[in-house]
Amino acid sequence: MSERTGQVAFIQIAPKAIDKLISVPEVLAVAGEGLEGDRYFKKIGTYSNIPGGGRQITLIELESVEALKRDLKIELEPSQTRRNIVTRQVALNHLVGQQFRLGREVVVQGVRLCEPCEHLESLTLNGVREGLLHRAGLRADIVKSGTIKVGDPVTYEIR
Repeated sequence: MSERTGQVAFIQIAPKAIDKLISVPEVLAVAGEGLEGDRYFKKIGTYSNIPGGGRQITLIELESVEALKRDLKIELEPSQTRRNIVTRQVALNHLVGQQFRLGREVVVQGVRLCEPCEHLESLTLNGVREGLLHRAGLRADIVKSGTIKVGDPVTYEIR
């Protein structure tokens, strides 16, 4: 196993399901609940009524957003991805089924890939769904509470 470290580039929350995500400098992550102030923490997100894990926190690689622009000329702001945490230098697809750390306190469990959906494309641009296929991020559950700040390390192991 090899320990890797990336970084939290952006933190984003939305008070209601269709609200635009807003960037914040830090957020309280609550184990078993989600990010304080976010739509899924309040159980009013678009998919809150669908059973299953992985709705407490979502992550996407900044590199995926950059590749969308480079490869398909589709420009998205990080907030348009509808993901809570935008990371740098983190191989999110490898973290399904694994625990990793956001900052010093927060521990999350990767649950499943966060594939792009029609809802995301309807809120952004044509081509986003296809362009982010298999690189639209990770759905995770919060195992240990704490504060996440922009610039915090993301620590994980590649097995």
